[in-house]
Amino acid sequence: MPSVECPAGDFFARGWGQYVQISSLAVCVNPGSAFNCYWEMPYRSGFRMTMTNIAAQEMTLYYQITFTETDVPDDLAYFHAQFRRVNPLPYKQVYTILDGVRGQGQYVGAYMAWGVNNNGWWGEGEIKFYIDGDDEYPTICGTGTEDYFCGSYNFDVGKDQGGYREFTTPYSGLAQVIRPDGLYRSQMRFGMYRWHITDPIRFERDLRVTIQALGWRSGGRYLPLQDDIASVAYWYQTLPTAPFPPLPDADYLEVI
Repeated sequence: MPSVECPAGDFFARGWGQYVQISSLAVCVNPGSAFNCYWEMPYRSGFRMTMTNIAAQEMTLYYQITFTETDVPDDLAYFHAQFRRVNPLPYKQVYTILDGVRGQGQYVGAYMAWGVNNNGWWGEGEIKFYIDGDDEYPTICGTGTEDYFCGSYNFDVGKDQGGYREFTTPYSGLAQVIRPDGLYRSQMRFGMYRWHITDPIRFERDLRVTIQALGWRSGGRYLPLQDDIASVAYWYQTLPTAPFPPLPDADYLEVI
């Protein structure tokens, strides 16, 4: 079973098919097409890495892999990265970032490409970490989408200063904002990352991660959103690895 399976752009926290510069500890994306990854990926007897071109045009791939042959402790966990996308999210459903993880390990981050299909604020949802047998109530429950990605108050610095403000830092970022119609208009698109490098979320038996997609409707009521949401979850765990959900085909992955 694969331990890493996702589109290249999303793996490097750069979705939506557009260039965006990213400066973080785990991933750096630099001009003109320099994708750099610094996640440690332990292996014991060998590894295999493949890249598949699903586009209609041929491409040239340049790459460099740095590795060290050394002793690997028996209890060292394997690196995993898993892609998911739902477009649109069914009404009143939560978005699943990660599920089916069994074993011992630690969750180390997520990238999300979030396309908003409504006007208004879109990030009122809570991220939830269900750890080691949690059922209805999660061990960790967030306070809002922008809070989890280390922003605040809508990522908004005011209309007179441009509204949404991109930022890229070692551990988190709103690296990408696509503005077709201006602040709080339909079809806004965002790219966000959060790395749990110094604050890993550890689990002993199992892990499930979800996030709500909520805005506001009249009367101060929540509005369940039906957005275009994609994600990559990054974690380390002991083997065996549960089967990954099938990777969507080229048409479903295409950004339109």
